[in-house]
Amino acid sequence: MIKLISFTICPFVQRIAALLEGAGVPYETTFIQLSDKPQWFLDISPHGQVPLLITEDETILFESDAIADYVADTYLTTASPEARALEKAWASLAVKNYLVQCSTMSSKNQSSFETHHEKLRAAFEKMEQALRTNQTTAKTDISLLSSAWLVLLHRADIIQRKTCFDMLENLPLLQDWQRKLLTQEWTEKSVPPDFEERFSHFYLAEERYLIHGQEDCDQAPKKPLSCCE
Repeated sequence: MIKLISFTICPFVQRIAALLEGAGVPYETTFIQLSDKPQWFLDISPHGQVPLLITEDETILFESDAIADYVADTYLTTASPEARALEKAWASLAVKNYLVQCSTMSSKNQSSFETHHEKLRAAFEKMEQALRTNQTTAKTDISLLSSAWLVLLHRADIIQRKTCFDMLENLPLLQDWQRKLLTQEWTEKSVPPDFEERFSHFYLAEERYLIHGQEDCDQAPKKPLSCCE
């Protein structure tokens, strides 16, 4: 059976798990702590990062782009070369902004938050424009495109529910795609059951700007997990 080496809240891992789940591929996940990487992991990982995918014939694959291509080429319906190239290109826009979103969420002051969020917002606006002009389509079946963007949209949903800060404000096509992707069964299975708890514990800790930076907003909560109820 395929083995996926994972860290609980890693966006690059969620992308691969979503592809495997959506394609109906049996696999087992081993979680590690990045702050205390086991030696067996360091022995097989060229750069000591997750995800790693160990295929059924024990081939060790690394780098999420390479792993995603392998899963798509092996288990998903092959698109035309042009369609696959466009799908990979728009998926790449999402993946390039995983760490930008992480930096936005983990910012401890307004300056850092605004700098990172401006970059993230630019990517969201590019995808909104692409959807509006039919440069690509908001797929809800599993694909390189939907799995890549799910990661950003899933995290944006948690932040919106927990803090009232909407990363997709005034982007109706992305908001609609977000709602549709979050209802997919493979979305729920792309993360462990305690994902939201662990995600909130890290990104909505007291020192994060997201928690304290919107105090002028009537809807914004003052505590990490109070949400908008």
